[in-house]
Amino acid sequence: MQSITLSNVLPHVFAQRSDLKSEIWKQNVKFEKGKLYLVEAMSGTGKSTLCSYVLGYRHDYTGLVRFDDTDVKTLTVSNWVDIRQRNISHLFQELRLFPELTALENVEIKNKLTNFKTQAEIESWFERLGIADKLDAKVGRMSFGQQQRVAMIRALVQPFDFLLADEPISHLDDTNSAIMADIMMSEAKQQGAGVIVTSIGKHMELDYDQTFKL
Repeated sequence: MQSITLSNVLPHVFAQRSDLKSEIWKQNVKFEKGKLYLVEAMSGTGKSTLCSYVLGYRHDYTGLVRFDDTDVKTLTVSNWVDIRQRNISHLFQELRLFPELTALENVEIKNKLTNFKTQAEIESWFERLGIADKLDAKVGRMSFGQQQRVAMIRALVQPFDFLLADEPISHLDDTNSAIMADIMMSEAKQQGAGVIVTSIGKHMELDYDQTFKL
């Protein structure tokens, strides 16, 4: 997958709004593999909606979302399974970890499907992010900031052409934010992938190729 394109996309919920000023909705926007993007938004402007469209969880919009030249509304369930395992990885804002499992088990669920990273690589990320002592801790007993770091590691244990990071550092201090950004960008560079970071405030301090105001 070389590009994700939005052509005149407008969520149904915004159809009656006459005051909509957006650099994404009702615009022609192209996200290219290998580039870094920041999508800045205010609450209620559709940031989570945008993520849902790119991941194929929702289709309540007019316009076109395309992966290369393919309209995503034509994709089958099987197509989406392959895309989410091989082409697009997603760090969810709400994380979607399993609280009853340990931090390592949450990461291993995906890594056993992809066989993409070694145990040593995974543990080195836990070490760098300051949560090596949480490998065997139940996620439900960890702070949200610690859980964000686990969720980032999980997002990276698969091949991807694009990484969608939805408010990845909302609960992290500056030091851990910088470490997470470095790990994320190193992995993206290694894979030649594009990265789309969303934020409603605090965001990773990176050299973005383009910033959009949602």
